[in-house]
Formats: sequence, C-alpha cells, structure tokens
Amino acid sequence: MHRRPAATAAVLPLALAAALTFPPGPAWAQEADAAEAPAAGSGQRLDWGACPEGDYGTGMECATLRVPVDHDRPRGRHITLTVGRLPETGRGGAEGSVVVNPGGPIGFSIAYLGAYGDSFAGLREHMDIVTWDLRGAPNGQGGFSTPLDCDWRYAATPAVPADQAAFAELAAANRAVAQECRAAGPALFDHMSSADHADDLEAIRAALGERRLNLHMTSYGGVIGQSYARQYPDRVRTLYLDGTADHTREGDAVYEGFARDGDTAFDRFADWCAAEESCALHGSDVAERWRALTARADADPIPAPVAGVHYTGRDLEATAFAVLTANRPGATWRELAEAVLAAEDGDASGFVRDPDRPFPGFPQPGVVECLDWNRPADHAQMAATVARLSEVAPNTGGRLHMYGSILTCAGWPTPVTNPPGPLPEGVPPLLGAGTWSDFGSTSRAVASVPGSVSIVHDGPGHGLYWNGNACVVAHADTYLRTRELPPPGTGC
Repeated sequence: MHRRPAATAAVLPLALAAALTFPPGPAWAQEADAAEAPAAGSGQRLDWGACPEGDYGTGMECATLRVPVDHDRPRGRHITLTVGRLPETGRGGAEGSVVVNPGGPIGFSIAYLGAYGDSFAGLREHMDIVTWDLRGAPNGQGGFSTPLDCDWRYAATPAVPADQAAFAELAAANRAVAQECRAAGPALFDHMSSADHADDLEAIRAALGERRLNLHMTSYGGVIGQSYARQYPDRVRTLYLDGTADHTREGDAVYEGFARDGDTAFDRFADWCAAEESCALHGSDVAERWRALTARADADPIPAPVAGVHYTGRDLEATAFAVLTANRPGATWRELAEAVLAAEDGDASGFVRDPDRPFPGFPQPGVVECLDWNRPADHAQMAATVARLSEVAPNTGGRLHMYGSILTCAGWPTPVTNPPGPLPEGVPPLLGAGTWSDFGSTSRAVASVPGSVSIVHDGPGHGLYWNGNACVVAHADTYLRTRELPPPGTGC
C-alpha cells in the first residue's frame, strides 16, 4: 500500500520532504524514559504557543502532548506528540475543531498544513483546524513528534519470488531491513500501526476537550481515520475521507478492489484509443496487445536504455496506471500508446518516468503499512494472491500498486496488529471524495457505513480538498459543520 499510496503533486509527494526544512529533531520531542508520565486521557490539556519553525505565516500555534508508546500500558514508556492548530478566524467563536491528516504516512503534517492549507480558509472562519505530527517519523522527514530515527530509504518494489526458497530469501532481506530500523526503538517500532496513531488521536480528542471528533483525512490519513472509527465509533461526529485506501474489507478482497480499479483506468484508455485516431494503437485490440506485451516482458524483461534497466510486465503495468490516473486524455496518453509500440519493438524507454528512480517503489521500511495490511506467510499464499489479482484485473492486476505489502512486508518481525476489517455499528454516515485514481477505494470504504455518500470527480488527481476543488470543499465544509450530506451520486 503503501505503502504509501503514491501521491500526485497534490498531497504529500515524497519529494516535499526535501523541499521543507526541519531541524534534526527538537528537544521537546525526544522519547522519554519516564515510567510514571501522565497517561493519555488523564486530564492533560494543550498549552498553545509558538511552533518550532514559526507560524508559517498562517498564525499556526503548537502544543505538546505526552502519550504512551503502548496505549494498553498507560503507565509505561511515553513519547511526545506535537499538535498544531490554525485558530478559528471568525468573530463568533469556534464551533469546534476539525482534525486533519494529509496522508503519507509522513510526519510533517504541521508544516504541510501551514504551507498548503489555503483550502481550509472558509472552514477556518467557523472552526479550529488541528493536525499533529505522527509518532515515529524519522528525523530526515521532519516533524516535531518523537522520531523513530532510522533510514527510510527509497527502495524498488521487489520481484515476485518464483518458489519457496526465493520467498524465504525475500523474507530474510525484508526482516534485515526492518530489524535495522527496529533497533533504533523496539517498542516504538512495534507500535506504529494506524491503530496506534488512532489511539494518539483519541488522546488528542481528550486534550482538546471535544466530546466527539470531526475528522478530515486524506490519502493514507484515511486509514488512520477508518482505524479511529473502528476503535472509537462513539467518538466520531463526522469523518471525511478524501482519496484514501479501503481498510474495511478482510482478506484478499481489499486487494482485489485495488486491482479492479487499475483495470477501470486501463479500460478508459482502451476506449479512448478506439475513438481517437491520433492514438498509435487506434484500430487494434488495445487490451489484447497490452496483455501480450506484459506477458512477454514478464518472461523476458524489455530493456529501457534511457535508464539502463529492464522492465517486467509488472513494471509496465505500474507505469501505465500512474500515467492514466494522473492525466486526462491528450498528449500524455498519446505518449503512452507510442511507448507501447516502442516496447513491442524492444525498447521500453518510453515507460521511464524518472531515470533516477526508474522502478515503482517507496521509502522503506514500511513501519506503518506492514502493521496495517495482511501479508503472506509463505510462497504458496503469495502465489495464490498474485494469481488471483491478475485474474480479476488482467490488464493491471500484476502491478501490485497499493498492495505492495504482499512483497515488502513478507518476513516482517512485528505481526500485523491492525488488519483491515469492517467498521462497527454506531459509526455515523461518512462523506468521501475521489478521482480516477482513488474513487473506487474511497467509495468502498465509505459505503461500508449505511447512509454515507461519496463525491466523484471525473478526472485525474489525488486529494481534491487540498487541491482546492471548490465543489468538494463546499460539500465537505457543510458536512463537517452541520453533518449534512450531499445527495447520493453527487459529482464535482
């Protein structure tokens, strides 16, 4: 998943970490060894003051909150969360708070809200906008909460192992990477799931003095939001999910949904090529040619000389999905069709989006995702899942996009502590919004709660609210303030 759901320019692109400047770890956020620190919900209140990096020109205020590493052991070791707030700007006093998370899962939410929170201006006239830096984000990613200081370096998604011996080798390699990170803080490493972040969120609710929370959760933040609703259904007033992963289905069903979303995107491309004479594949069976190409590449990877690499069919599928969900029909889609032609002739260079990072991947280790998503125990389980995904989505199911934990979390030393599962009765109706890349997964999560509504944007992108889609912003603001939902089938 994943880990990280790959964000577009909208929400938490990983390159943003380099663009924002953060100190190597504020003293106020270092992990504490005290065993008698105050427990979460023990009457702590937030003492708002200056933020470590200033107010970002927005009036941002910050406070700290002590929480247990393990919320099931409230008298055990504690860490420090840093909470940020954009105070209400109206004259009638705040109607309450909206707690937001922009995704990632990356730890610099305060800086992100300060830099990119313009879309909240209207809501801020009535409510405080609150966020927090996630526990455990490494120093290199910024953020002001207690870090887990290890190397989350970029890594390509590994190949699917051919047999049990290869699976064991992959699991051992994953375990070695994880153990290196775990050594920096074993207890914190073991408590980095979205369920742990949800427990932190409950502590923030108590410290805010709110009876119930209004939650505005985007991208991977939506997994935290779903986890909070699962654990604290009676503490949710509103929950807005924007471009998120579905964390409500058990077993392979959640992965099958992601796979089908990819084929929906490919079908859109095939239909366009059938109607558009400028498409280099016009007049042919696009899906048949595509499946022949990816099968050939899986058997004998195709060179991409521009990057000095070879691409498998899975690599081609991952790139195609990214292109087709991030761009409207036009020049980029024509380039994809031309890349298919060139790859058929033995040169896959047209599929290289970034020569410095030519393969799909994400920062590892997946200290959050590997605790949030089920993983195979052996090669037989992995092979069955991979085969099933290719069966339900023959054009893109092999890409393993959004379910990379099948590969990258095999052998993880910490068990899955927050697997996907249904939301309980008592969760109030949700509001969702999504684009070509994420409406499917968002709407499935939202539909799991009766009476909920999802807004569809018929176009590319990721993070509609943060990108300032005025229609989505208006509906979300109304919902967060009044709990009023738009009509089913609403489009923006």
